[in-house]
Amino acid sequence: MNQQSRPELNMVSIMVKPLYFGIVINILIPGALLLVCYYINNSYSVANQLGDMANTVFYLFVALALGQAALALRMRHKKYKEPMIRNEVSYHEDLTSGMMAALRPVFVIIAAISLYGIVYFLLTGRFTAAVVFVFGSFLIFQFVRPRHGQVKRLVATQDRLVQEGKFLQD
Repeated sequence: MNQQSRPELNMVSIMVKPLYFGIVINILIPGALLLVCYYINNSYSVANQLGDMANTVFYLFVALALGQAALALRMRHKKYKEPMIRNEVSYHEDLTSGMMAALRPVFVIIAAISLYGIVYFLLTGRFTAAVVFVFGSFLIFQFVRPRHGQVKRLVATQDRLVQEGKFLQD
């Protein structure tokens, strides 16, 4: 079976599972944690346990977050170039599961960025810093989340790899 004889791929069904996973782990969970921080910030007093080191820790967390963002972008790019198809018969299912397998660790790395903000809030009581990290995590998610054009390029790459005889090995 080649690209011409294969039925048309449903791009939405390929994207939906990784996209929903990303929405839950990168938007809903950080948003809920931020809501808890907001409640704590308005109801209780969180002491700055870091003292003069608070700004240093903030910039350290920013540097770690930028490194993680670069790692996430690189991982996604690299994983999309690797074979995801086991055989031509199960092309659609292999592509869907391969995309999920490629994006799951990327989304977890991005979600960890928002956790820096939550931890920083709990250590310093600076709610706006928590918002900065959660918002930054959301922005990075926007760069790596699946889109139609991205899936079309992924399909083209996988078609090329299948034609070259390169399949996913168990």
